[in-house]
Amino acid sequence: MSDNPVCYTFDAAVEMAIQMENEGFRNYLAAIRQVTNKGAREILRENALDELNHKLQLEKALLDGRMDGGDALDQPVPTMHLDYVFKKQELGPNSGVREAILYAMHLEKGAVDFYGTVAKGCEGAPMGALFKQLLKEETKHLQALEDLYEEHFMTEN
Repeated sequence: MSDNPVCYTFDAAVEMAIQMENEGFRNYLAAIRQVTNKGAREILRENALDELNHKLQLEKALLDGRMDGGDALDQPVPTMHLDYVFKKQELGPNSGVREAILYAMHLEKGAVDFYGTVAKGCEGAPMGALFKQLLKEETKHLQALEDLYEEHFMTEN
């Protein structure tokens, strides 16, 4: 998908979102199969389940021909933008919790960027609220990962 804010038809936009959520799930699944650290696997598993939940919501929307956006975001969810500080790295068998959190942050940031672009392109359109809600959910996931990273790996001087 390009970075230009374009609003697609409802079906096309939802199909793209389903594909994005499925790719996210597949990335988490591949990572889970590589790491051996129990804590890292659990973090990746929780995020994979979030992706499946979003995909299910979107597939139901295709069946219904609509999806309620829920409470639209009044203010953006603040994040620390740690994805800009730490490079995305592939996970391996020896990857631990720290690496799993950073990996998940980058995957969630990709979803935030996707939904942000679609929400901007669909602003004012009937499905605009849907994509604002999905943007909000993905941003909350990113924020939770950043909070977890901060709690366990960023010590105060």
